Amino acid sequence: MSQLPRITFGIIALNGEPFLRYALRALYPHAHEIIVVEGAAPGARQVATPEGHSLDDTLQTLRNFKAEEDPDDKLIIVTRDGFWTEKDEMSQAYAERATGDYLWQVDVDEFYQPADIEAVRALLKSDPSISALSFDTITFWGAPNYCVDSWYLRRGDGQFHRLFKWGAGYRYVSHRPPTVLDERGRDLRSLHWLSGEKMAARGVNLYHYSLLLPKQVREKCAYYREAEWAKRRDALTWMEEAYFSLWRPYHLHNVDDFPGCLYHYRGSHPPQVEQMWRDINEPDSDYEIRASADIEALLKSRRYQVGRYIVMAANGPSLRLRQARIRLKGWLARLLPRWLKDALKRT
Repeated sequence: MSQLPRITFGIIALNGEPFLRYALRALYPHAHEIIVVEGAAPGARQVATPEGHSLDDTLQTLRNFKAEEDPDDKLIIVTRDGFWTEKDEMSQAYAERATGDYLWQVDVDEFYQPADIEAVRALLKSDPSISALSFDTITFWGAPNYCVDSWYLRRGDGQFHRLFKWGAGYRYVSHRPPTVLDERGRDLRSLHWLSGEKMAARGVNLYHYSLLLPKQVREKCAYYREAEWAKRRDALTWMEEAYFSLWRPYHLHNVDDFPGCLYHYRGSHPPQVEQMWRDINEPDSDYEIRASADIEALLKSRRYQVGRYIVMAANGPSLRLRQARIRLKGWLARLLPRWLKDALKRT
């Protein structure tokens, strides 16, 4: 029996603590190699050193992991003194070093269930024609038991393009959105691409802890406020009025041009996230955790529950209903005759 395909995980990291070591541990058993490109683009000057490095212990964490937790020599660290031109260049830096059969882009606050990673590898082995995969995201807010849904996510931005076939002559051309061309110059998502919806139907999602900690939110908002591509000049205002105070309870996603609301999350988390959260909650932890009393009060409020329903229904079904519909559609597709399967694919 042939082996599962080799996966190169590519990460760009700036101020990746406290996630980085847990992300590396989560990926390590499944990886052919993990290439981490550390540093900042010019838009992140305000959260970087004058030499373009992380302000926190990201570089030291990488070096410690390499020395202490890399018995199979899988981790490759790429950095420079000076700023990268943009995130395109940083992503290209790991792509040009990739030797796997597939390139899987991961941010340090993105996790998957271990069984889901292996299911993806098995899927790629069973169908080598697959050229790209995307994943629907669950976005966590303030603590692992809260998530945020928004019109912005429902209108397509909750789908992250993350995994691409890789080979000789392939090129990573764009970070926004992540885009890889094959040796003939074809966008891999124009070939045999499996969308986030199709992967969700298989029960595979991306767990995105992008708004989990105050540290993250402060750094992200400072970056988005200055980054020319983001054009979020009010990012720091959103941080104070929404994330830290809940004064804007219907605009709680950080892309606040669109309504977004909080929900309890009742599902499980990847094991390394559970370990990280336990460690962060230790008395000697250096990391601030957002208080949750006001979140609980908001979510228990009947007024908010009704308002949330009206606000989110104006743009389509809720996150839970949408995911349930996707899973039901996938389950039916596996049971029904081929002609009905084809009809479902067209819906």
